[in-house]
Amino acid sequence: MSIDSAYQSGRHFLQIPGPSNVPESVLRAMAQPVIDHRGPDFPALTFRLLEKLAPVFNTKSSIFIYPASGTGGWESALLNCLSPGDKVLAFETGHFATLWKEVAEKLGLHILWIPGDWRHGVDPSVVEEKLSEDSKHEIQAVLAVHTETSTGVTSRISEIRCAMDKVRHPALLMVDAVSSLACTEFRHDDWGVDVTVSASQKGLMLPPGLSFNAVSEQALARSKVNHSRLSYWQWEAMAKNNAKGYFPYTPSTNLLYGLDEALNLLLAEGLDKVFARHARLAAATRAAVNTWGLENVCMNSDEYCNSTTAVFVPEGFDADELREVIRGRFNMSLGTGLGKLKSSIFRIGHIGDFNELMLMGTLSGIEMGLKIVNFPYLTGGVQSAMAVLSKS
Repeated sequence: MSIDSAYQSGRHFLQIPGPSNVPESVLRAMAQPVIDHRGPDFPALTFRLLEKLAPVFNTKSSIFIYPASGTGGWESALLNCLSPGDKVLAFETGHFATLWKEVAEKLGLHILWIPGDWRHGVDPSVVEEKLSEDSKHEIQAVLAVHTETSTGVTSRISEIRCAMDKVRHPALLMVDAVSSLACTEFRHDDWGVDVTVSASQKGLMLPPGLSFNAVSEQALARSKVNHSRLSYWQWEAMAKNNAKGYFPYTPSTNLLYGLDEALNLLLAEGLDKVFARHARLAAATRAAVNTWGLENVCMNSDEYCNSTTAVFVPEGFDADELREVIRGRFNMSLGTGLGKLKSSIFRIGHIGDFNELMLMGTLSGIEMGLKIVNFPYLTGGVQSAMAVLSKS
């Protein structure tokens, strides 16, 4: 802090949809001394992590950990399974779906892009329609974002797989679960997902820096015959090294320490309870938004999100002005609107290491901010959220 900065007492409320708050025990775990990543003690850490990650993804398949953000996870999935010129079906469900499409285009893939309004998830009936039209099976993969961080909309992955199976299409199903993993139920195996991409900084309660690929046998087989040029992201090298407890390059050792402790916390709470907690806090947040008379970006109640709620401000008003006032007065950060929703929405993160009292502080700060900036709203949102939480 510079000598000209004003001190703000109390803790900072980080209520963006990720990076999320990091528990104290995870921070302490990351402060351990680095060990030799080629030494005899390292495999125990690797094997322990892979064993604990399996129930989080709900998979018996391989899980690969990369020192990268979720964007790296996207690129790894695409490069391992697809070759330049391959056709891919993708859906415009929000900012991050759009960015994943742009990564795919830069890698030389041909994208069949289905435009969307950023207020709905992937429509399984459109998946069925487009794949049924593809009688030659030219489409090699379907890309779907499970929870779109920019909009708070959750796509119905199991229904997407059912649509693919109904028309007996062999395309791989690749899913971005960056904002949903460890926040809402995700079933990699049961839903027939071929590649699940995720990252460390959301429900896993870590700083940014780790990405994950959970990979089906079909995807692994595809990775051995594709024609993409890759080195760092190569699954084959990861699999060979992981089998012995090592990595094909220097891993992010201290982040792995943190991941070990974060998984301990999630499994100790119980994943079903973790999901129920997120759902309860999300429902209370939506109750507050409804009482304020503001509009949720997500239009379909079947697609409400456990990890973030995106909220329109009244027409003619600036969401970033509200965010700045709240940050300056109450030391709380809310998520900004991204892409074509910039300045039109703010996003409330209720994700990761988060509880009822933290949510009440968050909603109180928002309601005070609405009053300070003279936005048109109705009072009582905080009380509505309290009513939801007190029923639980």
